[in-house]
Amino acid sequence: MSELILPKGYKALLGRNDTEQGIKEIKEFFQTNLATGLKLRRITGPLFVQRGLGINDDLSGVERPVSFPIKDLGDTRAEVVHSLAKWKRLMLADQQVPVGYGIYTDMNAIRADEELDNLHSLYVDQWDWERSINREDRTIGYLKKTVKNIYYAMLRTEFLICERFPQLRPSLPEKVHFIHAEELRQRFPELAPKEREHQICKEYGAVFIIGIGGPLGDGMPHDLRAPDYDDWTSINEEGTAGLNGDLLLWYDTLDRSVEISSMGIRVDKEALLRQLKATGKEDRLGLYFHQRLMDGTLPLSIGGGIGQSRLCMMYLKKAHIGEIQASIWPAEMRKQCSAAGIPLI
Repeated sequence: MSELILPKGYKALLGRNDTEQGIKEIKEFFQTNLATGLKLRRITGPLFVQRGLGINDDLSGVERPVSFPIKDLGDTRAEVVHSLAKWKRLMLADQQVPVGYGIYTDMNAIRADEELDNLHSLYVDQWDWERSINREDRTIGYLKKTVKNIYYAMLRTEFLICERFPQLRPSLPEKVHFIHAEELRQRFPELAPKEREHQICKEYGAVFIIGIGGPLGDGMPHDLRAPDYDDWTSINEEGTAGLNGDLLLWYDTLDRSVEISSMGIRVDKEALLRQLKATGKEDRLGLYFHQRLMDGTLPLSIGGGIGQSRLCMMYLKKAHIGEIQASIWPAEMRKQCSAAGIPLI
């Protein structure tokens, strides 16, 4: 269990019924705005995928997927998804989604190795989206334009929910601030990466950190990324490495930054080979997903995930993600939250 934050004097602004209504309205309104802004159509996503195809997202490479044997497939094992980062790219190809358009789905995952706290649960729900692009779109400019479109959908949703519940007050700034992870490191060299995130978010309110996954000037990455979906090694038009990043928001209720989305332009053949070599994962080239990418049957794309429960938590000014979603929490956490006026579902 990670450190639990118990805001002093916390009192939920919405009761259980209003909270549930707020969650419904946020999810319905935001996904419609997201789909319109990015030209996405909804598809149905899987809860699990077959092991050994290279389709499941291995996150930072150390998290163990929940798995089970399939009786009618000779006990072939299936894995509950961590996210649909690679599956979506397969769907762009198989459904022949044209350039400039994309797909999105409700992704529901179980992450059994998650360290539980105010923001992290065993259960993960997010909007996973992916969009086909041209080679000339593989730029920082295109990435920033896409981030801004997503952020505008967040602003419109915040306005809606604050109109619906006047006791809530808007807190998002008008614009999102962009900074590369190396520039952030140089600005706060004495701080650990997460502390840098808190500092920059407190200053700007909404920040997109570019270049997550590759080594920085001190030889260490800002954060870990799997080598086979986001491109974190290509040198972009600004002269820095990486075509991906994280969108973070400052959250006064917990007095910290919150990562709301991880996204990026996806690897092409060259970036895949480079990143697999850098991480010692070249054996993955024999897997189904990686063979499809190398033989040119997958489109170039950009994509990411947006946390549903986290977004609802922030709009509704909740202190714990367990006020938004039903999950399993340690008995001691439930006891502490109850004493602090935080009603976990």
